[in-house]
This record gives sequence, structure tokens and C-alpha cells, in this order.
Amino acid sequence: MKRPASIPDLSAPSRRRRALSEEERALWESVAKQVKPLRKRAAAAKAPVTTSDPVTHHVAAKQVPVKAPAPRPQVPPLAPIGRRDRAKLSRGRQEIDARLDLHGMTQMRAHRVLFAFLQRAHHDGLTFVLVITGKGKVGGLESERGVLRRQVPEWLSLPEFRSLIVGFEEAHIGHGGEGALYVRVRRARA
Repeated sequence: MKRPASIPDLSAPSRRRRALSEEERALWESVAKQVKPLRKRAAAAKAPVTTSDPVTHHVAAKQVPVKAPAPRPQVPPLAPIGRRDRAKLSRGRQEIDARLDLHGMTQMRAHRVLFAFLQRAHHDGLTFVLVITGKGKVGGLESERGVLRRQVPEWLSLPEFRSLIVGFEEAHIGHGGEGALYVRVRRARA
């Protein structure tokens, strides 16, 4: 026959923590000095210990205010373009509001032009835009061909662009295929 499990009495006061001895406190401080923190925190003011009573020391340590780091503004995540919207775009049932051709531009110029284009599209309330990067030459000795094709998706994933766009995907072959991207522009808040 099994004995019933004893149920702890939760109404009883919790056990008090044992206070550290001077030797233990010195050991802890020497270990803490040798440890490098993973993240920098605002240094909490060290409360001076004036009494040997462990209860009052424990209470005094709890009263030191600790500042929490200020929350960073959240950047909206990217979302894929929906299957229906993509099908409408590729079949011509959904109109592309604007096009940008980045052929022949340097990376620096292309980045500036793309950012300005997306800001204008966002401000004007456009929904879908087509960004043409070009396919670049595949293979050969010049491995730097198709730089914009590789860079533009990385740029669109940056926080500065994510506040302007909802998402992007490779375009249909009729709109440029691998060398173009459908970009859904985020609605401007009123």
C-alpha cells in the first residue's frame, strides 16, 4: 500500500538565506573581478555595509535601484509576398505601380537610388514595385558580375529598408526572372 505524499505547508514563512561570512564574501568578490560580462550593464551602486546583521544587509541590497536599458524601436519583420498576389503579378492581373532599373550602376549609387525610390513609393502609397537588378554574367573569370543581383536582397533586409517594405521575392520570368524582384511597399501610416 502506498503512502500518501505529504503536501508542503505553503503558508509557513519561507526559509531565510544564510548570510555570507567575510571569507566567503572576499572569495566571491575576487571571482567576480576576474569574470568578463557578456553584455555591458549599468553599474549598480554598491551599498555600503555598516551593520553585521545579515537581515538588514539583505534588505539594503534589494533597495538599490537598477536601471533597465531603454527598449529599442522594433523594426518590422519581412514577410513573403502572398501566393495569390504573386500569381496576380505574374499573370498581369495585378498592376506593378512603378519600376526601377539598376543596370550599370555602381553599388553606392544603386543603394542611394533604391532607397530614394522606395521612400517615394512608400510616400506615394504604391503597393507593388519592380526592381530590376540584371542577371549578371554567370561563370567566367569575372566573379564580380551580378553584384547588384546579390546585394539588393541583402539591402532590402536591412532595418532602414524594412521600415519601407513588407517583403520581396524573385520576379516571374516575364518580368525579368532571376534579374528582378517584386517588392511590396509598406503602407504609410496616417
